Amino acid sequence: MSLLLNSEIYDHCPEVVAEFRARGDEVVGHGRTNSEHQNDFDEAGETQLIRDVTEAITRHEGKPPQGWLSPGVNPSARTPDLLQEAGYIYILDWPMDDQPVWIRTRRGRLLAMPYPHEINDVPMIGIHHGTAQAFADAIIDNFEEMLEQCEARPLVYGISLHAFIVGQPFRLRHLRRALQVVAKHNDRVWLATTGAIAAHYASLALPEA
Repeated sequence: MSLLLNSEIYDHCPEVVAEFRARGDEVVGHGRTNSEHQNDFDEAGETQLIRDVTEAITRHEGKPPQGWLSPGVNPSARTPDLLQEAGYIYILDWPMDDQPVWIRTRRGRLLAMPYPHEINDVPMIGIHHGTAQAFADAIIDNFEEMLEQCEARPLVYGISLHAFIVGQPFRLRHLRRALQVVAKHNDRVWLATTGAIAAHYASLALPEA
């Protein structure tokens, strides 16, 4: 599992992050807080924001984060450049495909990893007022369709969850039902963190110049 982390969580409730750490989950940079977006800053300010988050995660997790999702999924035009220069491997802000895609930066390259905007409880439940059952059905339908498509090519399927939404008991039961369907196919799919998928993809071949 990949945890998209606002770094201020370390100050407010470090015990929450400790549970993910104990489980071996990946920590992904997600700004300091969702109340500030990277488009609110000039380049120096955004550079400092990325530095603050990177240093906080490195200090607590013992290693720097490999990936980044901008708060509000609202990057600036220079965000990929700054992330690549800060040592990041991938970004989740540009989900234009169901496979990783190399994007150019001013000093190199960065992987754009698939990120689910539809199989995501914020828009489906929080914005469009979908039911827990409908969200679970969407998870299953999307998974089963992509599993068939994977016979021809490998694909990346993500599910975006927020504990304050799907963690409600009446929604949790439906989420559990959906995840049980996915788990039944663990002999055919690789259940991995985003970082592990990005590292594997990057190891297969160098991107075209």
